[in-house]
Amino acid sequence: MFIQTEATPNPATLKFLPGREVLAEGTADFRDAEAAREASPFAGRLFDIHGVTGVFFGYDFITITKGDGPDWQHLKPAILGAIMEQFMSGAPVMTHAAQARGDAAESGDEFYDKADEEIVITIKELLETRVRPAVAQDGGDITFRGYENGTVFLNMKGACAGCPSSTATLKHGIQNLLRHFVPEVQQVEQVV
Repeated sequence: MFIQTEATPNPATLKFLPGREVLAEGTADFRDAEAAREASPFAGRLFDIHGVTGVFFGYDFITITKGDGPDWQHLKPAILGAIMEQFMSGAPVMTHAAQARGDAAESGDEFYDKADEEIVITIKELLETRVRPAVAQDGGDITFRGYENGTVFLNMKGACAGCPSSTATLKHGIQNLLRHFVPEVQQVEQVV
């Protein structure tokens, strides 16, 4: 099994491509070991590697975030070993309970006025077709959370969370794109 690695715009995050499907649908973002262990024994094993502070699963990639401790040169062999072990075992990446909760959480966190539904549909379509594929290339994801009084609220995950260039991406890239296609959009804000 050959696992590729790619740098991301976030120097504390590295993208691992196992050459296989990681999650068939959606994404999973873990920022603490306890939540990771409950939802995914695989994510829990990655958190057991000293220095790992974040794990993100996309369709065909895994993004790992490290703390200030060890450098990538020391972390990569252990991470590559854990990924290889996971995919050679054939075990599921997520528990069935976590998959069910994830689907519910993705759809239940949104807020917007029903009168703005057409605007929200357009915003979601632009995010899905133009923004998310580009962000996934960098090892992250952006999801719609809400729309209120001309402000779009987005959640940044994976390599995007905590990335030094995420504010520029949000304000200059995504905000300008949405303003161009949806004149009602005045600004874009990040929510956790």
